[in-house]
Formats: sequence, structure tokens, C-alpha cells
Amino acid sequence: MIQLKNAHKIYPMGEISVQALRGLDLTIKPGEFVAIMGPSGSGKSTLMHLLGCLDLPSDGLVQLDGQDVTKLDEDTLAQIRGKKIGFVFQTFNLIPTLTAQENVELPLFFQGVPRRERSARSVELLRKVGLNDRIHHKPAQLSGGERQRVAIARALANDPEIILADEPTGNLDSESGEAILKLLEQLNRESKTIILVTHNPEAAAYAHRIVRIKDGRLLEEVFNNTNKGVAYAAR
Repeated sequence: MIQLKNAHKIYPMGEISVQALRGLDLTIKPGEFVAIMGPSGSGKSTLMHLLGCLDLPSDGLVQLDGQDVTKLDEDTLAQIRGKKIGFVFQTFNLIPTLTAQENVELPLFFQGVPRRERSARSVELLRKVGLNDRIHHKPAQLSGGERQRVAIARALANDPEIILADEPTGNLDSESGEAILKLLEQLNRESKTIILVTHNPEAAAYAHRIVRIKDGRLLEEVFNNTNKGVAYAAR
């Protein structure tokens, strides 16, 4: 589904350049649950941006469903992000003046989905993540775990093939964090490809495969035979 080949990323910083990725190769197959781990400054955030088509490499190849995304313009990349990839962030990124339902409807609005269909889809998704009694609440009226559930429902709005979660439990207590990981696990059982960026080994234990990076290079890949009961993706 996603393949990086000899991916480099260099950020100019005045008279010097920072090399965030150094010839990284990585393949993620449909239906996998992959955790990406690494210390601060390892390049895992840069890798996430490339996997999510939020940025392009300075050199190398990034393919999504066999298509070289490095050759696409920004409008096309935005369409790919909107339809194929759902994003979940540590800070939730909800709009505070909108209700849970309105936040979930946003991606559907930008894809031109009619109002009645947006409304029905958003309610369905909020019920799916266990928030049927919080549909009309605004973010300030929700707990951290509930806000993250809204964010996951929003990520699912356009039925993407891939969910890319960047430290989704970082701002949550352990109980709420575990509930979010179990929800991601369930989505993986429903054939969603899950890419989890985390520094937490307990969160990574939910993945089929743990990819560790350091100094912009692939350090190791560990196939997790002791994950939380998720059937391994078909190879």
C-alpha cells in the first residue's frame, strides 16, 4: 500500500542543513498495524509526514497504491489525503466552536457530500466510537478520551483505507489511552491499515510490526508475536 525507497529529507536551516531522513526504505502492506518508534530527533515525525502525503522527500520515492506521489501537485495530494488517509493527532485538533457532530462532518463538507448524508454519516460514526450521547457537545464539554474519539470518528468520515495516528494517547490518562488503542485495534480488524507513531512501548505492543528508526535511518523491524490479540495481516 505504501512504499518508501531510499527516502531522504533535508531541511535548510540558514547556512546549514538538517538531514531528517537518510535513505530510508519502508513498505507497509494493506491491513497491517504498524508502530513507528524512535527517540526525539530520530525522524519519526518526518517519516509520518511522508507516509501521510503531508510532505515530499528531498530525494527518493514515495508510492501509495503503486502511484509515485512525488510527481503529483498539491491539489492532487490534498484529494488523496482527503479520501485515502485519516489523521489522528495527539492534540485532537478539534474546532472548539463546533459540536462533536459538526467536527466529524468537516471532512465530508470539503469532499462535497450533501448535508443530509453528512449528518447521517457523522452520527453513525460517533455512535461507532461510543459517543452517541455526546453528539451535540462541544470539545470543552468532553474529556480528553472523548475528544480523541471524536477525532477518530472525524478521521473515519471519508472511509479512508489508512489511519495515521500520531501519539494519539500522549495527552490521555492510562485508562483512556488503552480505550483508544483498543478502538484502533478494532478498526484494524475491520481491514483499516493503522500506522501508529509513538514513543510508548505499551502502545506499540498493539501493533503487528514495530519499526524503530534512529538518526533518520531504519534501525530495526520487529514482528510482534505478543500483540493484544490482533490477527496478523495476510501476507
